[in-house]
Amino acid sequence: MTGRVCALGSTPHYISVRPADAEPLRGALAAMLLRVAAIWLLLAVPVLASSIAATNANAADGAPDAVTSAAAPLDVVVTIKPIHSLVAQVMEGVGEPSLLVEGSASPHSFSLKPSQVGAINRATVFFRVSEWLEPFTGKVVRALPASVELVTLMDAPELKLLPRRKTGTFEPHDHAGEHAHHHDSDHSHHNSHDDVGSSDSHIWLDPQNAKYLVSHIADVLSKHYPAHAAKFAANAEAAHGRIDALAAELENDLRAVQDRPFIVFHDAYQYFDARFALNAVGSITISPDVRPSAKRLSELRRRIRSLKAACVFAEPMYQPRLVKAVIEGTDARSGTLDPEGMLLKPGPDLYEKLMRNLAADLNRCLANAASEG
Repeated sequence: MTGRVCALGSTPHYISVRPADAEPLRGALAAMLLRVAAIWLLLAVPVLASSIAATNANAADGAPDAVTSAAAPLDVVVTIKPIHSLVAQVMEGVGEPSLLVEGSASPHSFSLKPSQVGAINRATVFFRVSEWLEPFTGKVVRALPASVELVTLMDAPELKLLPRRKTGTFEPHDHAGEHAHHHDSDHSHHNSHDDVGSSDSHIWLDPQNAKYLVSHIADVLSKHYPAHAAKFAANAEAAHGRIDALAAELENDLRAVQDRPFIVFHDAYQYFDARFALNAVGSITISPDVRPSAKRLSELRRRIRSLKAACVFAEPMYQPRLVKAVIEGTDARSGTLDPEGMLLKPGPDLYEKLMRNLAADLNRCLANAASEG
């Protein structure tokens, strides 16, 4: 028996508490705690189950949580300026993609810095055109983390692909039939897995292909960032309208020089030539990184004379002396074309500027040559 002193008045009194008397109190307290725990479990289990189910559903669909997508920055990396411009148009008002090949660098000879490899590995989406056009992507894409989606745009649906030419002497296109019936032309065909490896990768130079690329880019981004899907779709639709207007403008601008034969530095322009019915008859080199032989330069001079080629076009940063050597002793003029926007500031407006510059530079040389002739 234990005792406790209680002061009642001036005389202390002892109250006895027997151990057996405390047992009912402890039992009541335990029962109350059990009831509280049961109520908590009844409330918490459905919430936890719902959260787990939502997480599993998102993982199964390959889509991130919409709330997270809205709050998190868009981590998108793009290889070259023309494609960066199209991606930037789709992302406008939501985020900005990162560009790898900046300034006047060429994708054909570009090398990645360690910091750029890190940026690719941290990205949600990595856009490139093809390993043939961007050989620097080959090694890094084979070691990409599973968290990064690689989008090779040569695989985009609906593209019209042209076969990569094997020589620097071009056979004439059936421009009338190809321009009017672009979808059924013998020179162009819908994308398939077997076509991609042997196809020309300069796909953005056909405005219709650019529209297909924009649609595919919007679809890919919407999958990863569903909270912005409506914005991506609206931006893509606006880009389609601008590209349609651009194509009509360039068709009108180039109509006067469609029949004038010309030679380009390397074979990068056949999508542009085919779309606008231009008359490119050859290239100085098949690849910009392969210097043509003396024999090839002699053949080109003969071809310039026999076909009465009006112009020979160089490219920024690529040996302008070669063009001077080719036109020596001929009546051809020289000009410069920039198919990749090397001299342009990157951003959503670059694509339209690039295409307008191509048309203006072609017109400037070919029209002047026609007036002199």
